[in-house]
Amino acid sequence: MDKFLPSFDRAYLEDKLYSYKEVNDGARNGLIISDFKLPEGKYTVSCSSLMIIIPQGYSDIPPDMFYFSPALTMVSSNTYPAQADVFENIFGLNWQRWSRHADQSAWRGGVDGIHSYIQRVVKALHVA
Repeated sequence: MDKFLPSFDRAYLEDKLYSYKEVNDGARNGLIISDFKLPEGKYTVSCSSLMIIIPQGYSDIPPDMFYFSPALTMVSSNTYPAQADVFENIFGLNWQRWSRHADQSAWRGGVDGIHSYIQRVVKALHVA
């Protein structure tokens, strides 16, 4: 399989010691980060795999939504977070879709990358 992430994204992921793989099903590219650590005490699991679909035209175009497997349930209510109750089978796994659409006007092509998108994911995990 060909790698599709820019080298600066791979360097960031390796520097942060993320265990990741680049996957493709013929129609789309995805980044899967295994054992992504979650905010302590917020979810019923402490880590989950994070998937980010990498759109055509990335890195000028931002990723949109992100996904987790296994699904995340809030400790406080034993429910899914808001806008995270839809599931999709992608790359042969069942993923919980977090509908957090990207603000395309805030994305800085050539500057932003996986490092800034992961910050967005972390913020969403904390405020869910």
